Amino acid sequence: MPGGHHRSAPGRTVRTQVDPRKHARRTRGDRALPQPLRPRRADHPDQGIPAVTITGDDAPNQALTASQLDFEELFEHAPCGYLVTDADGTITAANTTFLRMVGLTPADVTGRSFQSLLTVGSRLFHETRYLPVLRLRGRVDEIALSLLCADGSTLPTLVNGVQADESGEVRIAVFDSTERRDYERELLTARRAAEASEAWIRVLQSASSAFTIAETEEALAEALAESAREAFTATHTAVLFADQSGTLSVAAGTHPLRHLMHVPGMPEQRAMELGRVVTVSTSEEEDLRSEETASVLRSARLETVSAVPLMEAGRPIGAVVCFFGRRRDIDDEAVELFTTLARQAAHVLGRIRLQAQLARMALCDQLTGLGNRKVLQVRLTQALATATRSGRPLAVVFLDLDGFKVVNDNCGHAIGDEVLRQIGERLKTSVRTNDTIARYGGDEFVIVCEDTDADAVGHVTDRIRAAVKEPLIDVPDEFPVSASVGVALLAPDAQSEVTTDGILKLADAAMYQSKNAGKDRVTVVTV
Repeated sequence: MPGGHHRSAPGRTVRTQVDPRKHARRTRGDRALPQPLRPRRADHPDQGIPAVTITGDDAPNQALTASQLDFEELFEHAPCGYLVTDADGTITAANTTFLRMVGLTPADVTGRSFQSLLTVGSRLFHETRYLPVLRLRGRVDEIALSLLCADGSTLPTLVNGVQADESGEVRIAVFDSTERRDYERELLTARRAAEASEAWIRVLQSASSAFTIAETEEALAEALAESAREAFTATHTAVLFADQSGTLSVAAGTHPLRHLMHVPGMPEQRAMELGRVVTVSTSEEEDLRSEETASVLRSARLETVSAVPLMEAGRPIGAVVCFFGRRRDIDDEAVELFTTLARQAAHVLGRIRLQAQLARMALCDQLTGLGNRKVLQVRLTQALATATRSGRPLAVVFLDLDGFKVVNDNCGHAIGDEVLRQIGERLKTSVRTNDTIARYGGDEFVIVCEDTDADAVGHVTDRIRAAVKEPLIDVPDEFPVSASVGVALLAPDAQSEVTTDGILKLADAAMYQSKNAGKDRVTVVTV
């Protein structure tokens, strides 16, 4: 049993017995709680431990008082805050450590309820969690409560409490959990960042797969709109493609401000102008070019709009716009993801357009931009099938330029090529938009006119001949150009089966009849 030695009289040693029940500390882990030995009260510093005058015969009391003083020192300067409250929660004692925690004096806390020192949220938790558990079990362990400090700040703490006796007196240990809270917040932030990174990696992987299999601009735009919507949980997402003049059109998604997307101050226009992500918010009007724009966003129930340009070889070819009904902060990580999605999509868009261009080149005459023989073969086959099935007339117009060889020989091949281009443009304006025009070879052209009878084809050939005979740029008047025209007309009641090659040969033969008859005329044969 613990005790102390001292001299009470010459030659005599007295052992002082100390009752451990009065001086032991009840512990749970490293969370220490004060025991029944009463500390000095906060409101009456002279109460608690009585003053003792030690004489030779009072040696036993000397050891006991020293032990009490040691305990008081431990209580006052413990590494955690100590409180004692009565059954109603009124503070009757508080140690120096606790007072330093909250920046209060003994007079500030004595007589106040412990709950009054808590923040609003912690008061609710104190009522609904702390007190019920304490009354049920007689103790609470590591309850998270926040204290209100004298300077107005809050202090996160972990609180242990135990009811000491039947009177309901409660002894409370308070531990500053600021570092633990900060550490947990850092862990939470790191976990959220890791989860966000994982989610964004999945978005990029999914987008990459969707972009790879896209074979058309429409499919790519749909995949891009869906990827952006998923990545940012946007209220609306729109993918915009620019034409050769730079005019934007919605390729996929929804654009709630479609009527304003061509306005210079809008995010998509600024993003394309600056070549980077542009984000605007109605709550930060300095980001907006005008109050009118802010008003428009509010009327559409939008708080934040973010746009990223689609760039190809340093040139903007479109934009992706995300609209948010609530304020959304686009941080650096989000900007990087947005930019990466746009960069991947722009690369695929360039590939798709190149493939489409190559396909057009395979089907178009490179000099005039008209269809080539391959296109003619396909369209004429389709037109014949439709005419045969529907019983509608069909006309195939075959024309050859009169005088073109003279121009080519005298003015040069460059002028000859320009003549062919001019003739091609004139033919486009002489027929209907749904008629097929193809350069057959050299200075020969073929036009397929569906649902066209003899009278209608007569008007068509008259316009063609008149257009061809108009003066040509850079061609002297002494080198006139005209057209010899042959027409193969498939009548509605045609009895014989006609092939694509067969009707072309008939039109070609009719054209040669016009040439042989004096040129600049039309010959029509009916099938």
